[in-house]
Amino acid sequence: MPLKLYKTEWSPPACAAMMICEIHNVPVEIIELNLLEKEHLTPEYLKINPLHTVPLLQDGDVYIHDSHVILTYITEKYGKDDSLYPKDLNKRAMVDQKLYFEVWFFLRVRNVSYPAMVEGVRQPPEKVLNAVREAYDVLETFLTNTRFVAADNMTVADVSLASTVSASRHVIPIDKYPKMQAWFSYMEKQSFFQKRAAAGSAKLKQILHQILDL
Repeated sequence: MPLKLYKTEWSPPACAAMMICEIHNVPVEIIELNLLEKEHLTPEYLKINPLHTVPLLQDGDVYIHDSHVILTYITEKYGKDDSLYPKDLNKRAMVDQKLYFEVWFFLRVRNVSYPAMVEGVRQPPEKVLNAVREAYDVLETFLTNTRFVAADNMTVADVSLASTVSASRHVIPIDKYPKMQAWFSYMEKQSFFQKRAAAGSAKLKQILHQILDL
């Protein structure tokens, strides 16, 4: 039985989940939810995901509603080796740290997009934009120490953060951050990004440019 992935095309966490399925060549049934039409708030969806978020992965009677857990679950189950999510405790801790950092980063981007989408706030306060810039500074520092965000090879943390940076760049450009720019340029060119995230990022850019004055 194929996995089921409930997602919205322009959701960064959903793009990350789709990319990890593509990386591991996992058969998955994609179920599109229109968040703007509140399809994530139907009784049927709330029954399987009380958080009413996307993505949601269904594997038989197992439901996973956090993109970071989806990334590690898929990799543990289908990965041919442990390069993306190391079994070595010390190396895994470095990856986990960056996954948790991505939560902190994503929420700062969401503080721009959510008020615009839901409350009609077209001009984000400068302190909200500065919070995104602070996340950029931290990521730039991470990439000073290693080629990728958690190691010198790509890990699930790169997949997760690539989806968020792909969204945040539509709010604040990343061209002033050379290491982040070079890293994202590499991630953006990968076939899994082009197939599973590029269209969603373009759609999100269109939405943000319609609802924000930047």
